[in-house]
Amino acid sequence: MLTDTAIRKTKPASKPQRMFEGGGLYLEVSPAGGKLWRLKYRFNGKERRLALGIYPAIGLADAKDKRDKARKLLAAGIDPGAQRKAEKAAGTERAANSFEVIAREWLAKQTWVEHYRVKVDAWMGNDVYPYIGARPVAELTAPEFLTVGRRMESRGALESAHRVMQTCGQVMRYAIATGRAERNPVADLKGALTTPPERHHAAITDPAELGGLLRAIEGYSGDLTTRAALKLSALLFVRPGELRHAEWAEIDMDAGEWNIPAGKMKMRQPHLVPLAPQAVAILRDLQPLTGRGQYVFPGGRSPRRPMSNNAINAALRRMGYGTDAMTAHGFRATARTILDEVLGYRVDYIEHQLAHAVKDPNGRAYNRTAFLPERRKMMAGWADYLDALRVAGTVVPFKRKVS
Repeated sequence: MLTDTAIRKTKPASKPQRMFEGGGLYLEVSPAGGKLWRLKYRFNGKERRLALGIYPAIGLADAKDKRDKARKLLAAGIDPGAQRKAEKAAGTERAANSFEVIAREWLAKQTWVEHYRVKVDAWMGNDVYPYIGARPVAELTAPEFLTVGRRMESRGALESAHRVMQTCGQVMRYAIATGRAERNPVADLKGALTTPPERHHAAITDPAELGGLLRAIEGYSGDLTTRAALKLSALLFVRPGELRHAEWAEIDMDAGEWNIPAGKMKMRQPHLVPLAPQAVAILRDLQPLTGRGQYVFPGGRSPRRPMSNNAINAALRRMGYGTDAMTAHGFRATARTILDEVLGYRVDYIEHQLAHAVKDPNGRAYNRTAFLPERRKMMAGWADYLDALRVAGTVVPFKRKVS
């Protein structure tokens, strides 16, 4: 019988040495001095060997315990070597099917704008992966996802918690579709997280107040490029990110069109913005300043980058409009409200021009040229209306129906 003392005193020889313990267990001492536990056994009439670990990391008692467990498997008709390979393969499969691996696989397939992709990557990397990223996706439970959401809630990130859970749910649906999970436990969390207070982008919807804002923009004494961006924000009511990423190559001033590619749009569909004569005039005035570069509104530090995402809001603050009065995104709500409630344009024309996910009566998504003649008239009418508001001291709202 082996003892720890005998093992420690054994010196390497010119050939491998074997020190037997019994029951097939022995310690093999290499000429280099390494000591490896092995188990010799027979299965289906064939002699096999199984490595049990290196001494002294695996001591004599541990090696004997491993031997005994292996012999119990043999008694049950199971090959210990095959069992180990199966367990290792299962562990590898579990790692390959971890939530983080599948989430990153799913994220790589998304065609989002870059700044949103960075935001989602940060959410997942900071709030999800450290806690459940290593878990096999098929074993995750609703309480585990709830713990992730509650942790975000505890620091006041209510909206982010809901968005992260929405993303986790999409990852789980992808896991189901690709055969790595059978159900989506995130769906069980409906109503479990605190509902964040509803937030709206501050916007001016009173025509008289809008006239005052337009006069303030006309008299803006800051950067000329920023003033042009303010004017076009009111005229075109696109999303602020779409405006500041506008490129001269996308704009056809002769045709009066701005064709925004799908990659820049929130809904990942190309969008066509009819340009009223007033908008074209602003762009023609701006072209000598920025027309040699890529962006219509280049950044102040580098013409190879677009204008800062805070430039328009900063200009509004400089003109005296606080965050509770008007925002860059608020120009969309301004146009949406007045075009409908004051000017009486059809809601589907307005919604399509806002690049919202509108559909026709048959459930088909409208394409970029849907209602184009009507939208051209609407955008021209909106530009004329803004001119009238800017010139007039007091505006009496009127309503007319547009067919």
